[in-house]
Amino acid sequence: MTDPVLEIDNLRVRFDTPDGTVDAVRGVSLTVAPGETVAVVGESGSGKSQVMMAAMGLLAANGKASGSVRYRGEEILNLPPDRLNRIRGRKITMIFQEPMTSLDPLYTIEDQLAEPLRVHGGLSPRAARARALELLDLVQIPDPARRLRAYPHELSGGQRQRVMIAMALANDPDLLIADEPTTALDVTIQAEILRLLAELQARLGMSILFITHDLGIVRAFADRVYVMRAGLVEEQGPTRRIFEAPEKPYTRMLLDAEPEGEKPPVAADAPVLLQGAGLRVTFGKPPGFLRRDTRFTAVKGIDLTLRQGQTIGVVGESGSGKSTLGRALLQLLPAEGRVVYLGQEIAGLDRAAMRPHRKGLQMVFQDPYGSLSPRMTVTEIITEGLLVHEPGLSRRDRAERAAQALTDVGLDASMRNRFPHEFSGGQRQRIAIARAVVLRPRVIVLDEPTSALDRSVQKQVIDLLRRLQAEHALSYIFISHDLAVVRAMADYVMVMKDGAVVEQGPTRAIFEAPGAEYTRALMRAAFDLGDLLTG
Repeated sequence: MTDPVLEIDNLRVRFDTPDGTVDAVRGVSLTVAPGETVAVVGESGSGKSQVMMAAMGLLAANGKASGSVRYRGEEILNLPPDRLNRIRGRKITMIFQEPMTSLDPLYTIEDQLAEPLRVHGGLSPRAARARALELLDLVQIPDPARRLRAYPHELSGGQRQRVMIAMALANDPDLLIADEPTTALDVTIQAEILRLLAELQARLGMSILFITHDLGIVRAFADRVYVMRAGLVEEQGPTRRIFEAPEKPYTRMLLDAEPEGEKPPVAADAPVLLQGAGLRVTFGKPPGFLRRDTRFTAVKGIDLTLRQGQTIGVVGESGSGKSTLGRALLQLLPAEGRVVYLGQEIAGLDRAAMRPHRKGLQMVFQDPYGSLSPRMTVTEIITEGLLVHEPGLSRRDRAERAAQALTDVGLDASMRNRFPHEFSGGQRQRIAIARAVVLRPRVIVLDEPTSALDRSVQKQVIDLLRRLQAEHALSYIFISHDLAVVRAMADYVMVMKDGAVVEQGPTRAIFEAPGAEYTRALMRAAFDLGDLLTG
């Protein structure tokens, strides 16, 4: 029998917190064979990501790991960094769940791709640049030569994730650990990236350890599956057996969890809360002395009307301009055109003039870890907005509001004194939602709010957002690449491509009879990923 590439035996991970010790992983064992793809699935907080963080020596300072992690028979758990770095980043690489926090905002994409090539591969600056360009092309980033000079904030979430994949593949690793590598990607790009990984795996004999909540990807991509729950392996086996004959009720629950229901449209005469007219967003600089034209139009003259109680779903591929549109509506970046909130023109207002409107216009960002301060507790994060917008509240009142907001999003109020790194990606996303709803806004722009969540938690969050909307007459702009979630959440859909709206209308009409070929392609991709991977 071929020796495993990776063996994890009785791994335990615990964190010391102000509320006591948290046992995140409680005796997990797994193996990965050469050339094999192994998936680790489970709900948010099940411990699946912490298993890999421990194996890679990347636990937070208050985390401790025990047990055994062996690479090609060599014990690597708790190795000193200088010894671990001979393997980490070269033989074993990792794609992280949240690319914005993994990419340095002060360095260009070229600088960050070149670093592992020069440190681990010994390439010259010129050779490293050529290889970086090749890698960007490999992961299907458009206009790769121009993107090399870009900074992380100039890329969409999906493009940043592809940069992370390129970095991980730079030195042709022996084992690739992929922690939710396609979370931020639309389904068509998911299929391209997964096909790419499969091709590289076949060519290099690379093993892949795939951590995900997306069971559709697991079924199409993995050879074996480990199902985790509350820090333990609940069930394991070949992928086909897990999907066709699961033994545990928990596994069956995960397989059956899909967004359900349909949102009825709002009345045609419902009050208009937010309008955008001719919105246009351009990045870059015009040509000048010794400077070429770097301008790029991300949003191209879009009109939008959001009514009270309405949910507008905005869908499209990575880089289509969805997130940029949401930020432009909330005046979080410069834009041309008109934006009217509650009958008042807010386009072009400076920071001070916008402050009175911020309480009513909230946003939940795509990357929760990047938008949560690592030095603040959950209570401090949630109540920060209350300090600004409701300064008359006492400290006790703020704490009570924070505890209620946590309860509303399905988290235990006893977690309020923990820090963001002590939560899973899905839990962090719920904290970000709590931070927005604690202010009781009128409009919330939700930028991929469920992309980091497994299906069972997605259902909980969808139910939560629906309940909050019904109780407080909230209006949502729901930005997502997950069409199943959009179908369950939105009563109106706008389909974007290359910065423009190619089709829009009531949700049922768009899903049952899409008029644009691009929309039809998105629908096929969303609901038939297996065929895309083999096609």
